[in-house]
Amino acid sequence: MIQSSEDLEGFLRKLERPVERAAAGTYVLRMEAGGALVALHLLPPLLVVRAEIGRIPASADASRSLFKKLLELNVSSLVHAAYGIEGEQIVLAAALELASLDLNELEGVLSDVDLALAEHVPLLHEMVRS
Repeated sequence: MIQSSEDLEGFLRKLERPVERAAAGTYVLRMEAGGALVALHLLPPLLVVRAEIGRIPASADASRSLFKKLLELNVSSLVHAAYGIEGEQIVLAAALELASLDLNELEGVLSDVDLALAEHVPLLHEMVRS
């Protein structure tokens, strides 16, 4: 269970995930897939994991296709995290309850994010460019 920043740092050390403290309760994790950055925010009672993927395309047709693909990936490939839209940005996010968060659950979320960054993001970026 994570109750403090030190607990989170300890979990990340056990998972051999190098992390940098960005601000109080906020950490930046450089993922293996392309060196993408993922933010971890301790916002009791939650730990929020978040990665910005890219901008929404300006074209309505391209946006529609992209939104459909994001929903398909949410249901077919992701277990702990999900794609969403915030303003004009595509984000990948997960929220975990601190009271029950254990090492295995944190590892599962980070694995979900790794998979998405390695396999989904190149496809999503291609869709945005076309």
